[in-house]
Amino acid sequence: MTAQDYQTWTQPLRRRPRLRRAMLLLNRILPLLLYALYPILLLFLLLRQDDRFLRVLLTPGISFVLLSIFRDRFNAPRPYEALDIDPLIRKNTKGHSFPSRHVFSVSVIACTFWFVCPPVGILLMLCAVLIAIIRVLGGVHFPRDVIAGLGIGILSGIIGFVLL
Repeated sequence: MTAQDYQTWTQPLRRRPRLRRAMLLLNRILPLLLYALYPILLLFLLLRQDDRFLRVLLTPGISFVLLSIFRDRFNAPRPYEALDIDPLIRKNTKGHSFPSRHVFSVSVIACTFWFVCPPVGILLMLCAVLIAIIRVLGGVHFPRDVIAGLGIGILSGIIGFVLL
């Protein structure tokens, strides 16, 4: 992604303030919604004494910790640091761009729901893709960051819920 690419991609949002506000609202609401649904799922499984509880707890938890360690050591710059752009999403964070932890978290939570209830998991995975697009358009992640976050989240889900 270049500064020119970013300008081209965000021009429709810059010309339409309502569309920009809707994107910023979705950037806040969608992750919070999924982060809130995850403990509800855990509580549901715990109360039902469902055998899947431990995998649903550990798969996202362990993979989140491992991803955070990698991200901290890799410490890639964010687009607003590396390029001369005016991001639509304002952040003061420096580095820690690769991979996107927002997208990773939402995608691994979507996989978790897929393990318990596939239709909900599919819907949440669509939300993960939307969040990935928003994070790039917002100027806080490069496309590679969100693609990696999505891929690692799905791979974590496959390992945790299918292969183990």
